[in-house]
Amino acid sequence: MSDFSFINDSLEIKCLILYIAARTIGPVPFEVLQEMSMCDNGVDYFNFSECLADLVRTGHLARDEEGLYGITDKGRHNAAATESSLPYTVRAQAEQKLIACNEQIKRKALIGAGIEERETGGYTVALSLSDELDNLMELRLLVTRRELAAQMQDRFRADAEDIYAKILALLYEGNG
Repeated sequence: MSDFSFINDSLEIKCLILYIAARTIGPVPFEVLQEMSMCDNGVDYFNFSECLADLVRTGHLARDEEGLYGITDKGRHNAAATESSLPYTVRAQAEQKLIACNEQIKRKALIGAGIEERETGGYTVALSLSDELDNLMELRLLVTRRELAAQMQDRFRADAEDIYAKILALLYEGNG
């Protein structure tokens, strides 16, 4: 692989990070922002980490209580002013990575899964699935053990669409 890079200094890395953050549809974890920024040989982990910390320190990005990074108004303004300075090939590679990232953020927002401890004992696993217009399903299940509730929550988050389709198939069975 070639060692050629379009990104050559910290300022360009910061511009790239802001470019990406301005185009995500929601806050993202460090790892996701890092992966999307690794679209040029001039970006390495250490430079990325340092530039990200600087952008948070200067108020261009904000880190929320869940550890997710999102762009601020100041960052959005500076991203718009500097985006044309990024080489086209770098922007194109970043855009490709942004498509998948934004799809994951959308999906996560449409799937709800939570655990509530019940006063009478046990746990309620609350599961929901929405589309972009309305709530498709809400399901509340009583389970006796927290570990089982956590497994159900994780499984639903991973396979919500398939679980919803199977529930529909079971309910429609014999109505054909």
